[in-house]
Amino acid sequence: MLSYPEIRNFVREEMAKQVERLYGKPDVIAGVATGAIGIGILVAEALGLPFIYVRPEPKSHGRQNQIEGYFEPGQTVVVIEDLISTGKSSLNAVRALKDQDAKVKGMIAIFTYGFPVASANFEAEEVELHTLSDYEHLIEQASETHYIKESQLKTLLEWRSNPQEWK
Repeated sequence: MLSYPEIRNFVREEMAKQVERLYGKPDVIAGVATGAIGIGILVAEALGLPFIYVRPEPKSHGRQNQIEGYFEPGQTVVVIEDLISTGKSSLNAVRALKDQDAKVKGMIAIFTYGFPVASANFEAEEVELHTLSDYEHLIEQASETHYIKESQLKTLLEWRSNPQEWK
């Protein structure tokens, strides 16, 4: 089993490679607050790029920033996210960046549940999404390695088919 530092370094390096392979080298890396701030910083560091982060909404006090960190209008940005469920918060971050004239090249996340609503949301916003892993591969690996039992697999697949109604 991998240690936390080994997992962190693997994710950092793989996401940095994905950024360069898919988008070239952007001007800035943006993390979606709060779950993707840490990994976004690591990816920016690996690529030698500046880092900014985007809150779900502007702060209610102080300078009322939604985006923290410095970038210039017109700069290219790749957004880093930890988890994609519906894509709503991720796409709110993209819209905030675009509202400030950032050129969002796309988004890379660690994991997605692969819900159809997320695919539809990203398609509607014309945002390219790539992930390191997804629910389908997680369940497949858990089943193949006997981490889960057949009855658990059935339950997990039932949940995945309709999580909003699952009981």
